[in-house]
Amino acid sequence: MTLQTPQPPPSALRAVLAALDSETALRQPAAAALRRPTGPLLPAHPLAVHVLDGPRAELAAARRTGWRFLIKDGTEVAAAAEVVQGAEGHTFSHFTAGPYLDSTVRALRQAWQLAQSSRTRCQPRLLTFPGQYATALWLHSPDGGPGTDLLIPLAPAPMGVTAHRAHPAAELLPVLARGPISRSPIARPVLLGTPADPARLASGAL
Repeated sequence: MTLQTPQPPPSALRAVLAALDSETALRQPAAAALRRPTGPLLPAHPLAVHVLDGPRAELAAARRTGWRFLIKDGTEVAAAAEVVQGAEGHTFSHFTAGPYLDSTVRALRQAWQLAQSSRTRCQPRLLTFPGQYATALWLHSPDGGPGTDLLIPLAPAPMGVTAHRAHPAAELLPVLARGPISRSPIARPVLLGTPADPARLASGAL
């Protein structure tokens, strides 16, 4: 699997840079770590955000709403910034903080590990499920079709779903679309081998 780093539209990057330079945007509670940086604040690891909130638990039903960037203060991931897509380009929406930051870094690291064992092209995206409090790193295969796509649930994951296990999307989607349930984790994860070093993951090193 060859991991193809996505290239965000110029308007998406401009919106994030403008937010990092805006006193109003930096007053958001989730931007607390950005108000006293130890170094330059840099947008990194842009991921297209797709939302699946309809009755169909199919990737074809997911709609792209914008982009999410991890914001680095030096080597540390301090927050994430999300921009939404409109008719005239992208506008800044909000900053986020919390466990999804390190979880996104860890999932990207796992995706790179998977990329070493296959020649299939893969595009990392974010797939969110509003109302179910679930987000997954979506490894989209443009050559193999939706049947070859993988999902890596981010932590915290809904009950019954093990975070940071890569699963075929067709198996995991019905579980994530239903939201938290009381059951055993689904079977047949794609094994990733030796986990990445937690200290490197927490630092945002990829």
